Amino acid sequence: MLIVDGFFFGRGVGTMLFRAANLHRNIHWFEIGYETVSDYTKGIDELERQGWIIQAVVCDGRPGVRAALAPRYPVQMCQFHQVQIVTRYLTRNPELPAAIQLKSLVSTLSRTDEATFTAGLTAWHDRWESFLKERTVGDLLTKTGKRRWWYTHRRIRAAYRSLKASLPYLFTFERYPALHIPNTTNSLDGSISHLRDKLRVHRGLKLQTRRKLTEELLKGISP
Repeated sequence: MLIVDGFFFGRGVGTMLFRAANLHRNIHWFEIGYETVSDYTKGIDELERQGWIIQAVVCDGRPGVRAALAPRYPVQMCQFHQVQIVTRYLTRNPELPAAIQLKSLVSTLSRTDEATFTAGLTAWHDRWESFLKERTVGDLLTKTGKRRWWYTHRRIRAAYRSLKASLPYLFTFERYPALHIPNTTNSLDGSISHLRDKLRVHRGLKLQTRRKLTEELLKGISP
């Protein structure tokens, strides 16, 4: 059960981390400047070259990553990250009824099943479809002389589109019960948090020294 994510200590200074959830071990990592799809596939290819058998992958939901890995393994989108994505679009305290209802639906994600959540999302969209299509017309003109326009409720539309795109991956764990796939990246997030706490004690280290310390810490972290 492979959990994968990248984390950064500063601009352009990060680590790609691969953790075996069932073994509670960090099994592979390497430095990155930016988090890319190729970082995910490169790391997984190396693990398979070493002889690891990957049964499923849990990740934070980058669309390109899901598309690249889904033909090879069951891919679980971290439900916690999905809630965070929707919250960024809707804010913690949305005011519009459509946003309030969508946020309420998303809050049930970790304690519902795929059929119930899908039905709820479909019902929400059916109710607010006309609302989502509302447009605002501006004063500026296009090259053809028409007034420019945009969707009035762009952030709510974006939150919904994110859920629709992630839906095939949000309940992968439910479709493979025998594999016991985690539905979040919490195990890896806890490892990263523990690492950050350790490094915070040693602020001011030179980059090369910090890299060596990170390497040693990752070898031993297994919360």
